[in-house]
Amino acid sequence: MAEIIQRDGTWIFDGDTLRLTPGRDKNVSLLRRTLGELTVPLGALAGVSLEQGRKSGQLRLRLRDGADPLLQATGGKLAEPNDPYQLTVEADRLGVAEYLVDEVRDALLLDQVPSGPVDGYLVPGPAVPLSASAGDGTASFDGERVRLEWNWKTEEAKSAAGSRTLALGDITAVEWRPAAGLENGCLRFTVRGADTKAPPKYDPNSVELWGFKRDPLMALVAAAVQARLPHPAAAVEDRPAEEPEGAAAPGPGPEADHDTLLRRLRELGELHKEGVLTDEEFALAKQAVLKRL
Repeated sequence: MAEIIQRDGTWIFDGDTLRLTPGRDKNVSLLRRTLGELTVPLGALAGVSLEQGRKSGQLRLRLRDGADPLLQATGGKLAEPNDPYQLTVEADRLGVAEYLVDEVRDALLLDQVPSGPVDGYLVPGPAVPLSASAGDGTASFDGERVRLEWNWKTEEAKSAAGSRTLALGDITAVEWRPAAGLENGCLRFTVRGADTKAPPKYDPNSVELWGFKRDPLMALVAAAVQARLPHPAAAVEDRPAEEPEGAAAPGPGPEADHDTLLRRLRELGELHKEGVLTDEEFALAKQAVLKRL
């Protein structure tokens, strides 16, 4: 077992699991304190590193793509203080941190854990029920429904319709984006049959965020919902199976299979060019087809 205890938090590795517990220091972010202890299985890890500075070091975990709903929902936009997979290490504990890094690396090699993407969440999302208030509203999630309630700062065009209740089954995607520069952030839900390009200020399925201290708590709501939606990799695997209307059925034999896969690649390229597939979805779907070739 390897353990390191710091003001920033405590990391304990038992050979199979890493337990990450936030510290009680006043500098520990509100998001990390609210999220609480994280249990990360070895199979979710892609790597671990220790970056050493003059006065302190930084432990960093790298998770496999698609393993954590929090990282999926925030798209890598969490600022460093809110990143639960980093730990500040004081200079006199760098040796202990190096030992933990060696133990995790040895376990990854011994278990031959791949570093590639996964097709299912390996880290649980935040516990529910969960509620957060920031920007122009409050978002609550009980595991089955999202409720959006507005405050006095909400644009009248959005608040006029009153509070919103979104069934989990109607939500196709969720996104959290922080405020950056002059652009406000948002917690946005994409609802089946109600796609919109309206700014969050006017979108009744979005909470607009203005860059204040409590904004990151909305990322926890996003992660809790994301954990209960179909995994993006599974959605990508399903999509290539849908042949466009009128497409020729694959013929028998390896040559016909080869032609079908090549046609599939061209179709994926067109879907990507038209914006139907994101860069990540296109890359995953293309990789799946190339493996069959």
